[in-house]
Amino acid sequence: MTTAIETAMAAAAKPLAPAAADRRLERLIAGSSWSQDALIELLHRVQPLYGYLPASALHRVAQELALPLSQVYGVASFYHLFHLSPPSAQRCGVCLGTACYVRGAAALVERLERRLGVGLDQPLGHHGWTLISLGCLGACGQGPLVCLNHRLVGFDSDNAPAALEARLDALGFPSPRPQAPAAP
Repeated sequence: MTTAIETAMAAAAKPLAPAAADRRLERLIAGSSWSQDALIELLHRVQPLYGYLPASALHRVAQELALPLSQVYGVASFYHLFHLSPPSAQRCGVCLGTACYVRGAAALVERLERRLGVGLDQPLGHHGWTLISLGCLGACGQGPLVCLNHRLVGFDSDNAPAALEARLDALGFPSPRPQAPAAP
């Protein structure tokens, strides 16, 4: 059984080229007799091949398991660890588990949304960044935690805004986008 951290890291790993991923998918499917109740396990194995779950792979999984495409898509779209669109060049995930949330994850998300120019769990933002919410990463004493391009980073919840901005600069986050003046 994989941990949430391992699953999040695998989902964000560098995918194969499309043709190589297709060949690997066919070998994966041919190498085992899959039953319908193995849908989630099969999706977990397919996603790292592409970096996400493309429609063609969902069709192939539905065909192999003799399941309606709507059921395969329903499962893939329900679980937050499955992604139906290609990953962005830069990914930042914020743990919103209870311990991280209590230690300041919500304020950290607000600051990151401003810096990256994107809302939590929305499509691409400033300079190709995606900001995603993560469930508990299992390192509660270091929270709030950020998974920044496959690397876990803990933030001291007592950081003053200036210190937090300096830390974000040091980690390579883009500068904050200028705020548009409020309309009169």
